[in-house]
Amino acid sequence: MSDEKSALPARLQEIIEDFGDCLGQEKLEYLLEFAESLPPLPERLQGQQAAMDQVHECITPIFIHAELDNGGMMYYFDVPPEGPTVRGFAEIMRQGVNGLAPDAVLRIPGEFYLQMGLQAVLSGQRLNGISAILAHMKQLALPFNDG
Repeated sequence: MSDEKSALPARLQEIIEDFGDCLGQEKLEYLLEFAESLPPLPERLQGQQAAMDQVHECITPIFIHAELDNGGMMYYFDVPPEGPTVRGFAEIMRQGVNGLAPDAVLRIPGEFYLQMGLQAVLSGQRLNGISAILAHMKQLALPFNDG
């Protein structure tokens, strides 16, 4: 477990710990707070979904754009309001990962989200969404990785 923690970026670790402090339905309420804070796409990306990476594993249409800015990955998400769980996952990942070097993104364990305890309040199929989002974020980081 200590290896897994060491691979987690500080902000993502903070989010996991905050979820750990929530009990039962509080976890869902906290996830919805993240969903509500997901920013819209920047104007330059609006209407550009065809050029973005789509997470086909999710029932909710989710699009991701990634770019390198001063050595750090920046991710932008387009998720409809009708998918609050997926919007919450996207915002957790955006907050927890934006600004990291590509190799740091690639080191995030695929099942880090189990430490959040969401499996107590969400189905396994819903939890697959956060795993799929991370997998796509890693794919998008690969071309920028020097190592």
